[in-house]
Amino acid sequence: MRKKREYGEIQPGIKWGPFTLRIPGVHVGITPSQHIQGGLLLLATGGATTPLVMHYFDVSFDIAWTVLLVMFFWILLQNVLFGDVYAGGGISAALPLTIVFLNGFTPGTESIHAMMAVTFVVVVLFLFFGVTKLGERFNDIVPGTLKAGIIMGAAIAALQSELERLPSMPITLITAWVIVLVLMFSIPFSKLPNSALKMFVGANALLISFLIAGIVGMISGEIKFSFEWGFFIPQIGQSLSTLAPWSVGLPSWSMIIAALPLGLMIYILAFGDLLVAGTLLEGADKKRPDEKIDINTTRSHYVLAIRNFIQLITAGPLVMLHGPIWTGVQVFIIERYKKGRVVMDSIFTGTINFYIAAIPLGLLLPVVAIIMPLFPVALSVTILLTGFACAYVAMSMVTTNISRGLVITIGLLTAVQGPAWGIGAGLVLYLILIGKEGEKKAEETEQVKISQKAG
Repeated sequence: MRKKREYGEIQPGIKWGPFTLRIPGVHVGITPSQHIQGGLLLLATGGATTPLVMHYFDVSFDIAWTVLLVMFFWILLQNVLFGDVYAGGGISAALPLTIVFLNGFTPGTESIHAMMAVTFVVVVLFLFFGVTKLGERFNDIVPGTLKAGIIMGAAIAALQSELERLPSMPITLITAWVIVLVLMFSIPFSKLPNSALKMFVGANALLISFLIAGIVGMISGEIKFSFEWGFFIPQIGQSLSTLAPWSVGLPSWSMIIAALPLGLMIYILAFGDLLVAGTLLEGADKKRPDEKIDINTTRSHYVLAIRNFIQLITAGPLVMLHGPIWTGVQVFIIERYKKGRVVMDSIFTGTINFYIAAIPLGLLLPVVAIIMPLFPVALSVTILLTGFACAYVAMSMVTTNISRGLVITIGLLTAVQGPAWGIGAGLVLYLILIGKEGEKKAEETEQVKISQKAG
């Protein structure tokens, strides 16, 4: 019998340490209407990283797909086992920067070691800032212009990679780009009447762009589909013998040091995701007084450290690290949650039910066969959206012309020369162009200059 929540209380579960276990069907209701949509969307977007795992780690599809399914398992357990409230995902904004970093290493063992080094650095940072609770203070210390430059670096690297990918399937990719940008960012589209069709299309923008691009790609001959019956058997043993630290060895200290700048950037981006998610959930909490949403960034730091480390020892490293939220899904779930308890009993009803079918669907070869040809499209759309969103977020973080120019400069250095150049040169340029007094003083100075010219 499922345990009911008292009005205004946190969703029931089994406490263990700082975490809470919530068993589907016992502590959280089952809503099958979300299973197929959520599972297919997670497979398509998450599966987009499979070609990257195959390329950089020089492994077969079976191993790469196994690594992905293990990732889905730990994403689901963020809500089920650890009781964190966010709709988990990867640190998508860091993916372009990670690709730039990995491009400096030979595919195979060297790239595996490089990704291990990044993972170790990020795990230590999450643990350190979680235990000391200094994450917010560190985030305040880092100048906003430098953070914006890091985010712009992700945007430039993302858009640059997609321009290089375009010649391989131009008709399909342009179709997918146009559809997803119109559905998610078009002002004219947003002004259309809020019909049921518009709301459905807007809520499923990613899935719709994949489907239409798949049809266009098939017609143009850029995509070919095949069909296969049966079940996929995860190659856990083979994955561990190919990717695990005890099989390929540990990265050198020099490689770990080289990964430090990227690790810092990834932490800054992940902490930004936590802030975004916290803001979204606080708004939802005000709309739903029947449930107290338990937001705890210290617990989230522990969960992210555990997820990234346990991924490494259960299936090997990921090209995209575990992150706190999948932004698109987080927004989708919160908007449904705001409609009331009849639509979504608990915030955990949304997250758990959205993710729970991904692994079962990922074990069906017919589903895998249909989704696999769409991986390049899914990867392209994921990276394009990351680049587009990172670009406008970065520019919205600064207000002066000097800061805007510095953001572009840091972004270019990060995307072209790598994270170390972005952070190092960015700090030097910040001190030279803006100074120790900071951005507020620079903004006041620029306002004075504008007033003098106007006078």
